[in-house]
Amino acid sequence: MYLSRYVHIKCGTDYTLNLGTRTYIMGILNVTPDSFSDGGDFYDPEKAVLRAKTMVQEGADIIDVGGESTRPGYIKVSEEEEMGRVIPIIKSLALEVRAPISVDTNKASVAEEAIKAGAHIINDIWGLKRDPKMAEVAAKYQVPIIIMHNQDGTDYPGDIMEEIKKSLQQSVDLALNAGIRKENIILDPGIGFGKTAEQNMIVMGRLVELKDLGYPLLLGASRKSMLGKILDLPPKERLEGTIATTVMGIMQGIDIVRVHDIKENRRAALVTDAIMRNKR
Repeated sequence: MYLSRYVHIKCGTDYTLNLGTRTYIMGILNVTPDSFSDGGDFYDPEKAVLRAKTMVQEGADIIDVGGESTRPGYIKVSEEEEMGRVIPIIKSLALEVRAPISVDTNKASVAEEAIKAGAHIINDIWGLKRDPKMAEVAAKYQVPIIIMHNQDGTDYPGDIMEEIKKSLQQSVDLALNAGIRKENIILDPGIGFGKTAEQNMIVMGRLVELKDLGYPLLLGASRKSMLGKILDLPPKERLEGTIATTVMGIMQGIDIVRVHDIKENRRAALVTDAIMRNKR
């Protein structure tokens, strides 16, 4: 069994992630008009807050709010527009939802305003490498930071897992040098980012190798194009494929799964945890 050591990550004064005891479920809340799977579904603030409440009821431990699509060919938005999308919703969630809030952004200014609005975690798809001020913001507020592997293009000069580990270690070094505490770092292999569908499959089969880096791991494979290639189905019909990645991830030591379909993945995680962690 490849299970995590116990790591206790504080999310503000109200929440603690006791990683290693069970798998945590991060619910995806895209407040964008163009996300690949649910673009426009929760663009309205009232619908977004209602969706977050539903996710918590279904078992989400964390709500991840994103205001800029990261699908292939996405249109970049300005800092002001991204803030306009996420900040009002984060303020409402902080008051109305009992769960840690993560902001999915690669812009330091957006991350800082989100923290001020009530967010507890930064989720950076560029692993602190796109905006040099992101590490400073995470260190300033001493919040947990999810560092994802990403790159331009899909070329890897060596073994793909070794290259991903090397890149993630570079991001970790940026974090530590900026003053981010080691216990606030979570790593994400970046399924669907800078990788072909075939490369994503290789990474999924070798997730356990990332445990060598010594940090908790998050997996975000929900509805990804890799599953579409395997199943030949559109994003909203990839539930079973997503559940398969959740189970595979947990069996290889993943601590957090980032998913759209909360209830179903929660149930799969409960069963896998019960077997893998010998819980009754």
